[in-house]
Order: sequence, then structure tokens, then C-alpha cells
Amino acid sequence: MVQTKVLTPDDWRVWRSLRLAALTEAPAAFGSVLADWQGDGDVEERWRHRLTVVAFNVMADVAGTPAGMVSGAWDAPDVELISLWVAPFARGRGVGDRLVATVVEWARSQHAPRVILSVKDDNVPAIRLYRRHGFHEAGPSEDSKPGSPETLFVRRL
Repeated sequence: MVQTKVLTPDDWRVWRSLRLAALTEAPAAFGSVLADWQGDGDVEERWRHRLTVVAFNVMADVAGTPAGMVSGAWDAPDVELISLWVAPFARGRGVGDRLVATVVEWARSQHAPRVILSVKDDNVPAIRLYRRHGFHEAGPSEDSKPGSPETLFVRRL
């Protein structure tokens, strides 16, 4: 069974663990790179700050083991779904569905008109997940970088 928990800055250790695992396991899926969050960047104050400045942060667990994460950030007036990652052991078990639904529910409770997100064009499993949850392609993302195209997806609420 998939459980979710809304994180606070006091949960920085579990967020750190999940974020570092995500950047290690799926480096091409994110705008950040592992090196940005290691060394001098790997300090409690920075992890707490990340959980403070991004409005909504959630982790999922399966049988008591951290299994994924996602965040919802304000991109006024919309909510942007960011930092979605599911641990390999938990894929295909509904974790991604639960995390996406959690952000959509939160955005709706905040009266956001839409949830938006950017996804790398070659991330087929993520694109399938987002389409399953009613997201539609809305053109190239502003986050696209040369050699790494991204598409903006939108879901109206």
C-alpha cells in the first residue's frame, strides 16, 4: 500500500535521501545535477530552505520504505508539478499515480486554475503517467536546453 506524507523543513533528512537518490538514479530527468547538491551544497540549511520555499512537498512510502517524492510550486496563478521521482523498486505499484494525484488535489484546494509541468521528450514513462492524469501537451517548455528538449504539459482544474 502506498502512503504519502506532506513534508516540513524538519523532514529534510528524508527529502535529502530521496533527492540524492533521484539525481543519482535518473540524472537526465532533472534540471539539477547531483554535484549541485553535494559537497558545499549538501548542508542542512539548504535542504530545509528547499522545503520552505517550495510550497508543497510530499514523499511516498511503500511498506514503510521511502519510495518517491514530488513537489508543487507556485508559478502564479498556476501550480507547477516538479521533482517527481519514484524509486526503481516501487515503479509499477501506483506510487507515481498517487504522487501526481496528491499535487493535483493540493492545487485544486489552493484554487489554482491549472497544474503545469515540463518533461524531457524522451521520458516516455513519465509522459504516459501525466497523460493518464489528464495532462495535455502545450508546446515546447521554456526549460528546454540544447540537446535536451522538453515539453510543457498542462492540466486544467
